Amino acid sequence: MNTEEQETIAQIRDTVFKVSEEFPGAYWQEKDRERAYPTEFVNRLTELGLLASLIPEEYGGSGLSITVGAEILKAIHEFGGNAGACHAQMYTMGTVLRHGSDEQKQKYLPKIANGDLRLQAFGVTEPTAGTDTTSISTMAVKKGDKYVINGQKIWTSRAEHSDLMVLLARTTPKDQVEKKSAGLSVFLVDMRDAINKGMTIKPIRTMLNHSTTEIFFDDLEIPASSLIGEEGKGFKYILSGMNAERILIAAECVGDARYFIKKASDYSNERQVFGRPIGQNQGIQFPIARAFAQTEAAEAILDKACRLYEEGDVSGTYANMAKLLTSEASWAAADTCMQTFGGFAVAEEYDIERKFRETRLYQIAPISTNLILSYLAERELGLPRSY
Repeated sequence: MNTEEQETIAQIRDTVFKVSEEFPGAYWQEKDRERAYPTEFVNRLTELGLLASLIPEEYGGSGLSITVGAEILKAIHEFGGNAGACHAQMYTMGTVLRHGSDEQKQKYLPKIANGDLRLQAFGVTEPTAGTDTTSISTMAVKKGDKYVINGQKIWTSRAEHSDLMVLLARTTPKDQVEKKSAGLSVFLVDMRDAINKGMTIKPIRTMLNHSTTEIFFDDLEIPASSLIGEEGKGFKYILSGMNAERILIAAECVGDARYFIKKASDYSNERQVFGRPIGQNQGIQFPIARAFAQTEAAEAILDKACRLYEEGDVSGTYANMAKLLTSEASWAAADTCMQTFGGFAVAEEYDIERKFRETRLYQIAPISTNLILSYLAERELGLPRSY
């Protein structure tokens, strides 16, 4: 990391810290209680240009590296916030940037950068396919100058708060392709035109406030110009964006871990039981120290993943390892923090139980721990495919 990048990160952390003071724990507790979208917070990040950090300058963004983008999300979580309401905008736009036409990039990226448009929705997962992406059944059939879409998506977060959606659909049925990853195409859907005109959004209430939904397509017509790149090559396009997603989510996990470690350390210094601070007890000290060491080690892999990504590595090994290790570190830190606080940890006012629920998600999303292990076993260790 060069001096300029270090200075940029220091400035960003200072900016995010000030934003966190505007949106303290009480704000997030209220949103969590009401299952409401943190519009004010997202608008503030947009105003500051933080969500446009990875968009090139020629399209109105900051053109920063993924290392800096990761630091933005890391700081948001470290200071008690949650970037889940808007983090997709930082990696979803990459599909348009890398594979979209010049016309699509000129039309959409500047408006995404300045906040006129939100690209928050990512329609990939389906109820019957799960993480077996090549088995999705949503179909997009070309008819003249339009595509007609039928099918269903699930766990499409932020759909109710997005103007655009990157959608993966089959343009050739699975039983008609030689390779199961073929025949998949990516579309940029204008949700403002689609809602109630063939697209229906149904919210899913979950244990955390993540604004997630399922979406139904019933003869939805979209312009043929909505196609991103070439028809049938969508699986490759989606995969190319997943490394960035893994890296940015991993950064959030590091931020969560730091949040929990600081909370636990501060509390164990202040809390007096049996006439002395509980932090004096090794039964309290050791788990916190172990969580700290685990987080530092995981962050080192994240740093390497960022560097490899910036060098053009497309293997996904370190991006996946970063997500695996940081999510485990954040969960270990969360559990340690809960144990340190004891009964007070489950009280809403301490703001630990909210973060505890939020960070648990990353064991299973956007990709499960077990699937990452399968990937590493097969790709790096040469073990036979297990699925």
